[in-house]
Amino acid sequence: MGRPDLSRRRLLAAAGGLTVAGSFGFAALGTGADALASGADTRVRYWNLFSGGDGYNMIAMLDAFRADNPGIDVKDSTLQWGSPFYTKLAMAAAGNRAPDLGVMHMGRVTGFSPGRLLDPWDMRLLAKYGVREADFTPALWKRGVIDGKLYALPLDIHVQLCFYRKDVLKKAGLLGADGRMVPVTSTDEWFDVLKEAKKATKKGLQTLGVHANDQNFMWWFFVAFYTQLGGTYFNDAATEVTFDTDKATEVLEFLRRHVTDGYSTAGAADGEQFINGAPFTWEGNWSVPVFSGAELDYGATPLPPVFGEQATHAESHSFVLPHQSERGGATNEAAHRLAAYVVQHAQQWAAGGHIPAYTPTLSTAAYKKLSPQNEYASAMDHQATEPKVWFAGSTGILAQRVGPIVVSSTMGSAKPDATARRMKGMLTELLASKNPMDGRTAAQGGAVA
Repeated sequence: MGRPDLSRRRLLAAAGGLTVAGSFGFAALGTGADALASGADTRVRYWNLFSGGDGYNMIAMLDAFRADNPGIDVKDSTLQWGSPFYTKLAMAAAGNRAPDLGVMHMGRVTGFSPGRLLDPWDMRLLAKYGVREADFTPALWKRGVIDGKLYALPLDIHVQLCFYRKDVLKKAGLLGADGRMVPVTSTDEWFDVLKEAKKATKKGLQTLGVHANDQNFMWWFFVAFYTQLGGTYFNDAATEVTFDTDKATEVLEFLRRHVTDGYSTAGAADGEQFINGAPFTWEGNWSVPVFSGAELDYGATPLPPVFGEQATHAESHSFVLPHQSERGGATNEAAHRLAAYVVQHAQQWAAGGHIPAYTPTLSTAAYKKLSPQNEYASAMDHQATEPKVWFAGSTGILAQRVGPIVVSSTMGSAKPDATARRMKGMLTELLASKNPMDGRTAAQGGAVA
């Protein structure tokens, strides 16, 4: 398909809101006029959203690629995480000023108008550089496939985890012979664990950090436990809402109980409390470098399967090819080569807590030695993800609209059953709405793999 005929206003609204319009600029786009690195004959312009520890790990991986591939000059740009990043990426693709390679959260790919703002991967080139579908978990690979073509090459799986302090749990009698937290298989068992852990917790600290007033975390936790119950959101054709308000109410009551029973304090600095001795906190795996840097004796497991089935919220950083009207040639091949290299050399990336998407990495001796990563790597086999619709994904409209509704229940301003009905109403509204990227509803968007 040709370059999309999209207005700047529609793109800004779709990618994150008009609030970023005033600061929008093309400073990071580059002009291509600057000289290539010494010895290079091809340049790859690469945009990512990795800052902090992730940023350092990505730079190390890019430097390794440069050393192994002196003929390719990688010009990498790190842009602001969240809506500003997606806005700039959309505008660049619409204006034919897109980078050669980019990064996106997997859940955002469907809404980014594949075929219009994203180009499909060339499977022949990926295979040439050692990347094949068989090297990835089937469910994860399928998420990147739209209308039979791969638009997102997975780099990792990042999940929500139950972090626990081994010193506190040992005192409470909650560590098994293997030095890990005792298994939990029901809500009753979970609250029994919290009850015992609370007795061993220092005065002034909460028992569990759940980010009770944070719309993103509350939505992520809801997705995990709702998936454990077998809950769905829409039918396969994305024409009907299948949201189960009874199951949703059960999850909302479970989340709310942490606050009402006094195990979690709304507004607490959850990570800091964990470092200071709180026995549990639910955080993303990106907290691993923080807690390891604090030299804590801790472990991390997927969120407890309190409703019977294993499922923990998961997203994925993935490589994408932003639309270029004349994509091809040496630069396009170099972009495939770079993405394939990083995906296959993700040991450095795993140090940041992420689970490598390239499954051969998981079987290496080096990865198996990583702790606590080796304790939760199985989470990749039971991912709880948002539905595959245009308004889903990290920092997407779904989380922005439904997340605050979940918080209203957790914080006690709305009853769980009423909250579940509000959630279903919002899902119905979103399903009927049109993607500003292409003017099509979820049912019209061709999002089914």
